[in-house]
Amino acid sequence: MLEQGLARARASIRSAAIARIVRTTSFMNDNDVLVGDVYRNPSTFYQSYVEMERRFKVYVYTEGELPIVHDGPCKNIYTIEGRFIHEMEHGAKRFRTNDPQRAHVYFMPFSVAWMVKYIYTPLSFDITPLKHFVSDYVKVISTKYPFWNRTHGADHFMLACHDWGPHASQGNSLLYNNSIRVLCNANISEGFNPQKDVSLPEISLIGGYLSPKLIHPPPPNASRPYSAFFAGGLHGPIRPYLLQHWKGRDNDMQVYEYLPKNKDYYSYMLESKFCLCPSGYEVASPRIVEAIYSGCVPVILSDNYVLPFSDVLRWEAFSVQVETTKIPRLKEILSAIPEEKYRKLQEGVIVVRRHFMLNQPPKRFDVFHMILHSIWVRRINARPNSNRS
Repeated sequence: MLEQGLARARASIRSAAIARIVRTTSFMNDNDVLVGDVYRNPSTFYQSYVEMERRFKVYVYTEGELPIVHDGPCKNIYTIEGRFIHEMEHGAKRFRTNDPQRAHVYFMPFSVAWMVKYIYTPLSFDITPLKHFVSDYVKVISTKYPFWNRTHGADHFMLACHDWGPHASQGNSLLYNNSIRVLCNANISEGFNPQKDVSLPEISLIGGYLSPKLIHPPPPNASRPYSAFFAGGLHGPIRPYLLQHWKGRDNDMQVYEYLPKNKDYYSYMLESKFCLCPSGYEVASPRIVEAIYSGCVPVILSDNYVLPFSDVLRWEAFSVQVETTKIPRLKEILSAIPEEKYRKLQEGVIVVRRHFMLNQPPKRFDVFHMILHSIWVRRINARPNSNRS
């Protein structure tokens, strides 16, 4: 019955893709309208989202003990990891089922960030304990239940925003190769597979709350006196290269390693047309979402990064991607963007903002639902019973 329901969902989505018309529903309001160049196919996305709301069921494994399982960080740089786990554990009534026989997917609610905090030895650089924890967890659920063995883990998912999430997943080869891994560190050169894995946006909320300055960003016609802005430490290979060429070199390009105490980070974002988002040690950067919150066009400076929600969003419609080798020409590249195109990019940023918002409780089309939709898409496009090897 589950597979028959998914077959009907696929047929409905295919029909919407061909028609390219968003079918209205009785519960649709103005906030549900999906229009603009930011979407690959708004009618397909909307129909898929409605089918997800109608059908999608997630079983959350109850095995494991606090704090490493059923909990996670809900503030600062790994906010999204803890918030998603918390919502699946204590909210998400529409999507969560307590009957594993009715589930389309199975969530393993361990936190890699909390593994690092509680079982990793600082400065040892030995992540073997993380792999062992994941291995043991899969062993428990695969021994107790039939669901993992039935599909070799293909309808199971984990979620991690810590940089070591991909490494922890190596604790079980089937999890690494078959399962849906929802990761901030979505690096295709390190085994991330966009066909089955999900890119998770990195959201950093200091103290767990969005800065009041970003709750209501200025209107599109507000003055933004700076062309570009970046401030951040020397993490990874890209940032030193950026600072070497642009730190203190040009008043139009406000590039700092660390902001002076009399300067405000978010004020600079709100006063800049473009916000530079270089990778650190790993590909993701919280600056991308911060830029979107600020109404500032993100400039992606990253190699091998699969951007979040790119199944449905056209990142080229609301961001600029610059090859890292072209960082010395950054001002030239940004200055060459016509004003009309910049305005279109900024309009796109405003449109997609709601898809990256963390709401409590969650709202339709916000980041929690976008993550679920990304998992849903991989489930309906997969055939778990035909096991991956």
